Amino acid sequence: PLADLLKLVGILLTSLAGWYLGYLLCALVPKNTITASIAHLQDIGKKPVLRAPVPKRQKCDHWSPCSPGDYAYRILSGGGTGKLAKICFDDEFALYCEEGCFILVQYQQVSSYRGLLFCCVIDSTDHSGEMTTFIKNAPEGSLLLMVTHDDGSTRLKNDAKKLVEELGSKEIWNMKFRSSWAFIAAKGFKLPDNIQKEKINHSDKKKNRYGGWPAEIQIEGCIPRNLI
Repeated sequence: PLADLLKLVGILLTSLAGWYLGYLLCALVPKNTITASIAHLQDIGKKPVLRAPVPKRQKCDHWSPCSPGDYAYRILSGGGTGKLAKICFDDEFALYCEEGCFILVQYQQVSSYRGLLFCCVIDSTDHSGEMTTFIKNAPEGSLLLMVTHDDGSTRLKNDAKKLVEELGSKEIWNMKFRSSWAFIAAKGFKLPDNIQKEKINHSDKKKNRYGGWPAEIQIEGCIPRNLI
């Protein structure tokens, strides 16, 4: 019995000493240190979370970059009244079809490009003659980028379509009311066979994304700088 009593007293004294030491540590150690230590213990055994780096924006919003020796291009057709047509070339030139536009045609000298760009957005007003003149007068070594916004077929005359066909278009004669169409061609030199040059999407009441308009389409790619 005396031995058991001594054991009990020892246990009580040890418990009291442990409680006192714990209280003393809490008083001396800063609260934020204790909180951080507890959080660290809770994190032990958890799988690390891997965070992918934010992807770098590429020229003309490509998913993957063109090589340093290439130009990047991206041609996006219009979709309804709120989705504007856009032509981008190597981030140095961008053409938007603003709301209410009929046709935008212009040459643009890009600092890194030795030739000229001919870009047009075809809409429903009669500018077929202007388009024909621009194509005929485009100098050798020009890139020609074309896209539709709204309807590009009704007012486009056959002589203009013939010129576009001679540039390599396979779809210009298939254009229907409000077809979405994008096309890139070269005058005086040949584009690589493996790049995307043309795409078309016809209006279909059962499939249209924007009521009377089909979904917009785009073509994009990389053009070697040494073609001219």
